[in-house]
Amino acid sequence: MKRLAILGSTGSIGQSTLTVVAEHPGEFAVVGLAAGQNVKVLAEQVIKFHPALVSVQDEEVAGRLRALLPREMAPEILTGAEGAIRVATADGVDLVVSAMVGAVGLEPTLAAVQAGIPVALANKETLVAAGPLVMAAAKERGVPLIPVDSEHSAIFQALQGQRREDIRRLWLTASGGPFRTFPAARLAQVTAAEALRHPNWSMGPKITIDSATMMNKALEVIEASFLFGLPVDQIEVVIHPQSIVHSLVEFVDGSVIAQMGVPDMRLPIAYALSYPRRLPLNSSPLDLCKTGQLTFEAPDLDRFPGLKLGYAAARQGGTMPAVFNAANEVAVAAFLAGRLNFPGIPRVAAQTMAAHQPQPLESLAKVLSVNLWARNFAQDLINRGK
Repeated sequence: MKRLAILGSTGSIGQSTLTVVAEHPGEFAVVGLAAGQNVKVLAEQVIKFHPALVSVQDEEVAGRLRALLPREMAPEILTGAEGAIRVATADGVDLVVSAMVGAVGLEPTLAAVQAGIPVALANKETLVAAGPLVMAAAKERGVPLIPVDSEHSAIFQALQGQRREDIRRLWLTASGGPFRTFPAARLAQVTAAEALRHPNWSMGPKITIDSATMMNKALEVIEASFLFGLPVDQIEVVIHPQSIVHSLVEFVDGSVIAQMGVPDMRLPIAYALSYPRRLPLNSSPLDLCKTGQLTFEAPDLDRFPGLKLGYAAARQGGTMPAVFNAANEVAVAAFLAGRLNFPGIPRVAAQTMAAHQPQPLESLAKVLSVNLWARNFAQDLINRGK
């Protein structure tokens, strides 16, 4: 039985992970759960899966969680970043599912890697902000990083049994989000409610907005570069509105291997949890005749400049990807709060990047320092209406 610690258990990936766990009760045990402040969902998870360790945002949230749990149920409840690290590095954990949203997931994920615990990685910001540190620690400790994102999982699956030196290019597919066919002039008027209506996937607010701006794909390009050890110039993005082909690998002889499936995050999650095995899932099979046409098109970098910014951040390297990520997180939060329009998200990221001189990424302290600087700079831009 594989013992799991799940970081971000109340988010969309965390909840889907626990759905897979519930489908296979003999395969997995939940040792620890880390979440933010969604105590209602977390209390339900604790009651159902009986983790020994639970971590929440702060003591006030911990008090609310205790009030929802039966007296006989007494997991150790921790708080803050240290609490999440404790969950990620708990004794007996066989696999950490890193599904926190944003840079907050970096420290506990890196702690798990440094402790020698394999990681099922859904938190793309971990590698975007600190890829060289995380990959060096994983290599030193011999820790596998198994991707959970559908695109990276697709590439991971397509590369099984293949030689890395035979890769010509990786192709990350993108749905194009809800505004793929919107006129450019209309984008300044889109609302958060419109941006949160993704055509194919059910995801949390932040990643859904990132999909609408294509910032999500920019982050995935940077993550793929670290995960698969390739320069970003060997990583391409193609729009595939049906979200059936999850990504592709092109080889030097011209052959292309694609991984396909219905858009259901339980599939890549289950693969990451059970790798190298595959688990049967109660899911709808892919019916290509019913699906009909599969179409592909080039991304419009003028209408969705976030993707271009991601490539630029990756090429500059060092601390620049962390700055790009932090500015985007602040801008997305401002958009969701009604303080920034939709095109303002990539604009704030671009202005923050322009104000930063990239530096070598030497330590976690450097990452955290640059992350804080970029957040403050981006927030100031938004406050001043820049």
